[in-house]
Order: sequence, then C-alpha cells, then structure tokens
Amino acid sequence: MMSVNQSDQILVRAYLNGDETAFEVLIRKHKDKVFAFILSKIKNYNIAHDVFQDTFIKVINSLKMGKYNEEGKFIPWVMRIAHNLVIDYFRRQKKTRSIAPTDDFDIFDIISDNEDNAEDEMIKSQIHTDVRKLIEKLPEDQREVLKMRYYKDLSFKEISEITNVSINTALGRMRYAILNLRKLVERHNIQLQIS
Repeated sequence: MMSVNQSDQILVRAYLNGDETAFEVLIRKHKDKVFAFILSKIKNYNIAHDVFQDTFIKVINSLKMGKYNEEGKFIPWVMRIAHNLVIDYFRRQKKTRSIAPTDDFDIFDIISDNEDNAEDEMIKSQIHTDVRKLIEKLPEDQREVLKMRYYKDLSFKEISEITNVSINTALGRMRYAILNLRKLVERHNIQLQIS
C-alpha cells in the first residue's frame, strides 16, 4: 500500500509501473503546495483550480510519454509545469501581438518600466529568459556588442576600444545583432504583451 511517507521517486516509479494509486498519493502529498502557489499568482479560486487540474493532467501526460527523468526532483518539476501554465493563462488573458519588423526595432523596448502586477512580472521574466536564450544564438561578435551595450551600458566608443574595432564596425555589428535577433524572435514565435 502506497503512502505519503514514501519518497516521490518510489511513488513515480510505482505509477509508471502501472500502480494508479501511487499517483493519487503523489497528488495528495503535494496538492496543497501546488494549489497555494497557483492561487497566489492567479487570485481566483475557480481559475486556480482549473490551472491546478491542468497541471496534473500535464504531469500525467509527461510521465506517460517518458518526459520525466529528474529522479528525486519531482515537486520542483511539477512547480515548473504549474508556473508555465500560470504564464500561459495570463498570456491568453492579454492581447498578444508579434513584433512588427522596423528599422528602428529594439528588442529591449518591448518591456516597459511601468509598475507591473505579479502577472506582468511573470510574463516579463519569461520574455527576458526567452530573449536571453536567443541572444546566445547570435554570432559571437554581434552577441558581444549587444551584451556590452545593453547589459553593461557601454557607449559605442567604449565598445570599439574594448573590441579593438572602429566605432562604425561596432555600430554595424549592433545593427546586424538587432536584425538577426528580430528574425530569431519571429522564428521562435515569442509573443509580446500589449496592455
């Protein structure tokens, strides 16, 4: 008989071996923590309950498809799924648009400095994470200039001195970095929020 005193690892393995009650024990063991997290973000009991159910449906599907392999880290994995579903919920609640390509497009203009609520903060954090991953896909010289300009707030004169190239070359690399980043954003279909 499975009990909440058994480790998540044992319960997950038992469930994967066909013991349906093992999953019921996992839910009983972690439901309060997962639901409290979702409710703290969504602030609506009924919607939080729906997202909670979606979380465990996704957990079941992922387990059955063999997508779980983080032995001993079951609850952090479930919390990541819940977090992503909360973000998805807020994204659906807002009007989204794709970036319209323009010459003066600046990927960092997409995030305003206005005071944001918890939902906006989560979405903003996810967008930042997505954009940072895409920046890593840029050619090294473009990535270097972009990071110096936006993360270190260096002038193009300082960038040209550090990288030992002319200011025009630094500017050109920045322009190509922005153009390539725009293409990557479109290709990866990153949705940006409009209030």
